[in-house]
Amino acid sequence: MTKTFDIHVKEFKPLTPPAKMKQTLPLSDDAARTVITGRRDVADILTGKDPRLLVIAGPCSIHDTEAALEYAQKMMALRREVADKINLVMRVYFEKPRTTVGWKGLINDPYLDASHNVNAGLETARKLLIDINDMGLPTATEILDPITPQYIAGLLTWVAIGARTTESQTHREMASGLSMPVGFKNSTDGTLSAAVNAIQASGTPQHFLGIDPEGRSSIVSTTGNPFCHIVLRGGNTPNYDPVSVGKAQALLRERKLIDSIMIDCSHDNSGQKFTGQPFVFKSALDQRLDGNPCIVGLMLESNLFEGSQKCPGDGCALRYGVSITDECISWETTTSLINCAHNRL
Repeated sequence: MTKTFDIHVKEFKPLTPPAKMKQTLPLSDDAARTVITGRRDVADILTGKDPRLLVIAGPCSIHDTEAALEYAQKMMALRREVADKINLVMRVYFEKPRTTVGWKGLINDPYLDASHNVNAGLETARKLLIDINDMGLPTATEILDPITPQYIAGLLTWVAIGARTTESQTHREMASGLSMPVGFKNSTDGTLSAAVNAIQASGTPQHFLGIDPEGRSSIVSTTGNPFCHIVLRGGNTPNYDPVSVGKAQALLRERKLIDSIMIDCSHDNSGQKFTGQPFVFKSALDQRLDGNPCIVGLMLESNLFEGSQKCPGDGCALRYGVSITDECISWETTTSLINCAHNRL
């Protein structure tokens, strides 16, 4: 008989079951405390119980764990200094959505050589998250693949659903079962409807196909996530200005959803240029200080050093601490912005 399935599949490689990886790389008590406290603090900020500003900052993507740990150590020291007014959370991104083709992130290709050793990528990601949480520093990431949460979600304080996947039913269902607050970004064209619909859908119980901790295909039933909210990341035009923020709040209130707003200072709000991020950051901070407490969070793409670099494919000729995806501001600029916000708040 003629084969009718898997015609374009080259091979299948088994994934390490999530439960086995968790046994190999267990969550420490210190890391668990960081996660539990971090999630509670973010939820309290979203609901107005905690008046501090939430700032999620870190590399556009993680490709070098040594540089990531150095960044985390610097951020932990700064977090302690500003903790009375700012809740600093480290952006630790392992999955990168591609418009066409390109490197898909550390989980998909940890060795930067197209070997796609996903088991090694998941282990590396989990180990890094444990190390950062052990410091007492909460972590945030974007979840792209619906299988990934079983491996790393227990180590995350906050999660984003990106502009390309906010409209996806799969990601809305997944978010409804995640254990931490989830920010949905507006669509790449700047429209808000998909994100608002996603928040509403993710706040309700869902039933869908997924995997269990043993890696078995399962029917997943969820209770709904009460801490989903919107992230303004720009589109055809920036949307961090007071008019755009006001429109987003009005739409959320009309649907009786959380009207707390997070502003992404990068992506289309900054014109894809790292030099634009400080302007967006300060503008959003001005709005908060001018009487809009609903601007509860800001996001920065930040690395040890500014700018970005092309990845040659072997990882050998890369400059240390420089992004291989989107442009990032430097640690010095990051520190300056955070201290400025702390002083003004």
